[in-house]
Amino acid sequence: MAKHEEIAFGIHAVSALIERQPERFKELFLLKGREDERLAPIVNLARKYAIPTQVVQRKVLDDKSKGEQHQGVLARITPEKLLTEHDLDDILLRASQQNTPPFLLILDGVTDPHNLGACLRNADAAGVQAIIVPKDNAARLSATVRKVAVGAAETVPLIQVTNLARTMKQLQEQGIWIIGTAGETDTSLYDVSLQGPMALVMGAEGKGMRRLTKENCDQLVKLPMAGDVSSLNVSVATGICLFEIVRQRIST
Repeated sequence: MAKHEEIAFGIHAVSALIERQPERFKELFLLKGREDERLAPIVNLARKYAIPTQVVQRKVLDDKSKGEQHQGVLARITPEKLLTEHDLDDILLRASQQNTPPFLLILDGVTDPHNLGACLRNADAAGVQAIIVPKDNAARLSATVRKVAVGAAETVPLIQVTNLARTMKQLQEQGIWIIGTAGETDTSLYDVSLQGPMALVMGAEGKGMRRLTKENCDQLVKLPMAGDVSSLNVSVATGICLFEIVRQRIST
């Protein structure tokens, strides 16, 4: 793969990209012998935008996707512009102009691309305006993330920040309440008010939030666990927490 290009694979991921950003496509690869209604919209848009298309054997797709489940479609695309703190300011400004309370998700050290993709999918479903991640020690947007996100990687901005603690303080200065999840607290997620401008912080798989991140939260909560399992996968826990916030917002 060339230095200035990326790949995307999977029907939902490629569909979302070609619908929203067809100008990024360099080449499209389709599995020989696969002609069905799920691929038809991708094929039609590729023709519409004159995207070079090749019909290839499965091994070609397997090699290009490094063994991942490509679902018979893969694309070479130009890299997307990385979003930073400045883009976050624009997102918050638009929310203010639309009279919509900020609703953000902060992932502290989530390194598994499958978990990031699932969190993007959760965030899209819950109406989160942006996901914030640290620049270092965190999963990045990749072909695997896009496939797991089934299109949400193209709808939910992923903001990379140099100093997560500093960004959290800046959010607090703008009136955004930051709630973090931690197993050592006695406060249940269901016992706190989650209305108004809100940022939810989820920690890394297995380790939880870093100390400084935890110290910069306004409140810590935990999910009540009834069984013998001590914790949930971060993407599952994220979905539960996000939709409790949604439930409380809807009920007001």
